[in-house]
Amino acid sequence: LFQAMESEVSAAFDSGEPEDILSRAFKLSVTREDICTLQPLGWLNDRIMNFYMGLLVERSKKEGYPAVYAFNTFFYSKLSSTSHKGVKKWTKGVDIFEHDVILVPIHLRIHWTLLVVDLREKTIKYFDSLGQKGDHICKTVLKYLEEESKEKRNIELTASEWTLHSMGTEEIPQQNNGSDCGVFVCKFADFISRDKPIIFTPEHMPYFRRKMVWEIIHQQLL
Repeated sequence: LFQAMESEVSAAFDSGEPEDILSRAFKLSVTREDICTLQPLGWLNDRIMNFYMGLLVERSKKEGYPAVYAFNTFFYSKLSSTSHKGVKKWTKGVDIFEHDVILVPIHLRIHWTLLVVDLREKTIKYFDSLGQKGDHICKTVLKYLEEESKEKRNIELTASEWTLHSMGTEEIPQQNNGSDCGVFVCKFADFISRDKPIIFTPEHMPYFRRKMVWEIIHQQLL
């Protein structure tokens, strides 16, 4: 990050009131208090996660990127407690099957993880920076896709054609503290939504946090 960016990031953390609004987009307002969760060892909140997913979706509309759809962070908990009928209105006016990649950020009480549906490859992958398996989460989302497809397009998905996989600790980087899971989820989603291999390490986290502050304030991914 260049000097001007650095001073902007520091100002976002250090000056003004917690309730100051620093960015507005995607029907979300991000306050200084929200931005401060991006300080070292801060725990990212729903607003930061959803805003960042919005930036990824926005970027995917440009030439050369896969078409990305992102559910918000409340989707999976609602789906898992109510099944498809509880969330079918969430995709009103949207055909999620017209996209290449679907991102599902997941909030598990005190941990963030990411589920990724690749409609081109017919894969559902689960990314957890603490290395826990999410096979049941993959199955829940596949069932959702089957019901969504039947209801919205009148097309039966063939479950046997799909590959479900929880990424292993040797396949993706793992966090080395108790607070970086949200940043890992955002960066997994960032790399995947560019079709790039995931090559970052835990050492990149302090840099990613500051970069995300600038990106959210400017509503622009670097």
